[in-house]
Amino acid sequence: MAKARGALAFNIEEATISSIHRAFRAGKVTARELTDGYLKRIKLIDQRGPNLNAIVNVNKHALAQAGVLDRHLAKTGKLVGPLHGIPMLLKDNIETCEMPTTFGSAAFAAYQPTQDATVVCKLRAAGAIILGKTTLPDFATSWWAYSSMSGETRNPYDLKRDPGGSSAGTGAAIAANLGAIGLGTDCGGSIRVPASCNNLVGIRSTPGMISRNGSSTLVFFQDTVGPMARTVRDAVTVFELITGYDPADSLSVHYEVAGAPRRFSDALDRNGLKQARLGLVTNALGSDSDPFAAPVNHVIREAVMAIEAAGGTVAEVQIPNLAHHVSATSMYVNCSKRDINAFLAARPAAPLRTLNQIFETRRYHPMLDLIDACVLGPELPEYDPQYFRRLAAREEFQRAVLNLMAEHRLDGLFFPDVQVVPPTREQLNTRVWTTLTFPTNTLIASQTWLPAISVPGGLAAGGLPVGVEFMARPYAEATLFRLAYAFEQITAARQAPVIG
Repeated sequence: MAKARGALAFNIEEATISSIHRAFRAGKVTARELTDGYLKRIKLIDQRGPNLNAIVNVNKHALAQAGVLDRHLAKTGKLVGPLHGIPMLLKDNIETCEMPTTFGSAAFAAYQPTQDATVVCKLRAAGAIILGKTTLPDFATSWWAYSSMSGETRNPYDLKRDPGGSSAGTGAAIAANLGAIGLGTDCGGSIRVPASCNNLVGIRSTPGMISRNGSSTLVFFQDTVGPMARTVRDAVTVFELITGYDPADSLSVHYEVAGAPRRFSDALDRNGLKQARLGLVTNALGSDSDPFAAPVNHVIREAVMAIEAAGGTVAEVQIPNLAHHVSATSMYVNCSKRDINAFLAARPAAPLRTLNQIFETRRYHPMLDLIDACVLGPELPEYDPQYFRRLAAREEFQRAVLNLMAEHRLDGLFFPDVQVVPPTREQLNTRVWTTLTFPTNTLIASQTWLPAISVPGGLAAGGLPVGVEFMARPYAEATLFRLAYAFEQITAARQAPVIG
C-alpha cells in the first residue's frame, strides 16, 4: 500500500487506470508515492516472502520520472496522457533503453539496447512509467516459466504451480498487483496461457495490428505484442494506444487495411452479450474423466449459463479435424531458427548471434525442449518443403473456422484457453507434457491468424484460475472487446490471489 499525503492512503491492490487517476486528481496519492508503493511491494512479495520471482529488473529512473509527472499535474492541472503515472511492467523480450533486455537468457544479462521498442515509445508518450521487466523462458520458447536468466517463476494462486508462459513474469506480477498493467508477447498463446493461469485479461490481436519493432519473435507473421491486465477496460485502453502502422515492422501494414476504429474502448458495452450468438467449441474441451480437465470443463459450463442468462445464444459446435489442423500448421521448427537469427544479427552488441551458438554453448535452460527442436530447423524456411505445405494448411485451417462461424451465424467462438488447470512444478519437471504436446487451445487463434482475448472464467476447485477465450474474425477486435467486457461484468470472476 502506498502512503499518500496527509493521513490518507491509496490501496494498490486491484487498482485500475481510472481509480489511480481519480486518486491523482483528488490529491490522495502522487505518481511518485504510487510508484514507490509498487517498488516496495515487489521487494516484499517478489524478492522475499512468497518469492514469486517474476521481476528481472526494476527501472532505477522510475521514481524520478514519476516526480516529473507530478510536477506537470501540479502546474497545469492536467494529465500528460491516458496512462499518466501508470506503473507498467514489460516482458523482458521488449527492448528498453533504460534497462537491460535479457530475453530470458543468462547470456544476455548485460545486454543494453540503445533504443526503446516502438510500443515502449507509445507507452511513454501516453504518460506511462516503465516500472520494470518481467521473466520469460529463454527467447519465449515455452509455455512454462523456466529461464536460464531467472530460474523458475511461481504462480501467486498456488506457489507450487507454474504461472504459464511465455509471458510468465508479466502474468504472475500483474495478478499479484506488482504493477498496474503489463505487456506480453504472443506467438502461440504466450499472453493468453499466463492470463488464464493468473486470472487476468490478455489480448492477442490480428497479426500486424501492433508493431513488434524492438521485440523478438519466434514466427514473424504470427507473433504479436499485447496487454495483460486485471480488467478488460484497462487492457483495451492500452491496446488502442499501442496499435498502428510502423514502417519499422512490415507486418504492421495490416493495420492500414484493418479499418480499425479510432477508439476501441467505444465497443465496451455491459449489455454486449444480449442477442449475441457464440459457438462453444466442444472438441476444444478435455475429457471429463481427466482429473486435470474436469475442473476446467465445469467452469466453462458455468460460463455458458452466464452467457445465456445475459441474453446470448450458445451453440455447441466442432471445428472439423481440429487436431490435424493444429499439427499441420505449426511453424516453430520451420521458422523460429531463421527469425531468432535475423533478430540477433541486427544487434551488433548481442553477445550471441545465432540460435546455433545458444545451443552449442548450452546457454539456455535445460527444460526448454523447443530450442532443441528448433535448432534442427532449416537456416531459411523455404529450404524445407514442409514450410510451403504448412503455409497452405494455415489458409485451409482459417477457412474451416470462418466457414463454421458463417454457417452458424456466430459472432465468435469460445473455449478454455488451456484444457487443464495450471500444472504443478512436479508435473512439468517430470515432463508430463512437452511444449508441443501441452493441451493449450491458444494455438487455434494463433495458427488461423485470428484475434482472441482471454478473460477470467472463474476459479476451479482449489482456487485455480481458468481462462475463457473468445475468438472472432480477422480485425474484429471491437467485437471481441464487446463480448469480453459484457462477460466480465456479469461474472465478476477476477479475484486477487491470497499470497502468503
